[in-house]
Amino acid sequence: MPMSLADRVVHLAYDPGVSPQGGGLPGLAVLRNVVNSINLFGIVAVVGALAVSLGVWAWGHHTGGHQAEANGKKGAVVAAGAALGLGAANGIVAFFSALGSQVH
Repeated sequence: MPMSLADRVVHLAYDPGVSPQGGGLPGLAVLRNVVNSINLFGIVAVVGALAVSLGVWAWGHHTGGHQAEANGKKGAVVAAGAALGLGAANGIVAFFSALGSQVH
């Protein structure tokens, strides 16, 4: 039997009562520790990439290598963006999670 439009809307508006809750599964502390370690590894890698990119930029500038200079600039901007993303990851997820919880 086909559902009426009103029944479909009511069905879509049904709240299943699912929300994030800490402590529900074992190993949550271990998972947080692993994610924190991955984030730290990423930040250390970005520091290295930024140092190399700045070195390539300076080398290209002083030797007249315009291609190397442009690649160094590109690398520095990408490394800076990666650092911004890694540093802001927790805030970005929290922002969109809070925004998503306001959808009714």
